[in-house]
Amino acid sequence: TAGRGPRTPRAKATDVELITGRNSVLEALRAKIPATSLTLASRVEFDDRVREIIHLANGRGIPIVEVMRPELDRLAGPDGVHQGVALTVPPYEYAQPLDLLDQVIASGQTPLLVVLDGVTDPRNLGAIIRSTAAFGGHGVIVPQRRSVGMTASAWKTSAGAAARTPVAMAGNLTNLLKDLKARGVFVLGLDGGGSVSLPELQLSNEPLAIVVGSEGKGLSRLVTETCGAIVSIPISAATESLNAGIAASVVLYQVSTTRAAAGA
Repeated sequence: TAGRGPRTPRAKATDVELITGRNSVLEALRAKIPATSLTLASRVEFDDRVREIIHLANGRGIPIVEVMRPELDRLAGPDGVHQGVALTVPPYEYAQPLDLLDQVIASGQTPLLVVLDGVTDPRNLGAIIRSTAAFGGHGVIVPQRRSVGMTASAWKTSAGAAARTPVAMAGNLTNLLKDLKARGVFVLGLDGGGSVSLPELQLSNEPLAIVVGSEGKGLSRLVTETCGAIVSIPISAATESLNAGIAASVVLYQVSTTRAAAGA
């Protein structure tokens, strides 16, 4: 599928992430989160979780390093409860947004991208990546500042979709949206007060970038002004709003079903 090739390593997170604790490390390995090494405390007490952790690490060829417990205490930091195990996760290699768009266009497909404006919860990012993969989207774009990045939590929530759905990083979100528009992509913002109701959306078969706002404040002013249209999702009066992950899923489903009906 387009957009799922090798990722461009030009935009990269700065620090590795350390996952500590037996349950967290085991869940990360089960979710196949990329990892560079597994660190065990010397003479760690073995239980079923530790045995499975070692088995999964060996199966994936992840190096296992044994250190004295004080060294693992130092690595985990004062707030890290490691229980004798820690998993090192490398920096995520982000795609370049316009490279991602070019890949989709070159494949002959109609671009469908999701852009996040200030989403800070990694679980929402993971859920959006999962929905993007499920409904035929080609990638997710996050801004470099004031936004969640690809953490282990986001990987885990994506339930494996992060391994096949690229995430790109934009240095300036407003400028990127203008660049997308210049390349023929219609930029669609999501907001509860939007002037276009989702069932009335007539743009599903066009190249689309769906912009999802932050969990609390929604779309920023500059991003709102840059969008070609703002769409709202009709919901029951008993529900104040939908969170970012659910809102993105609903719109992606609507677009995917419309495209399927039209054979796009």
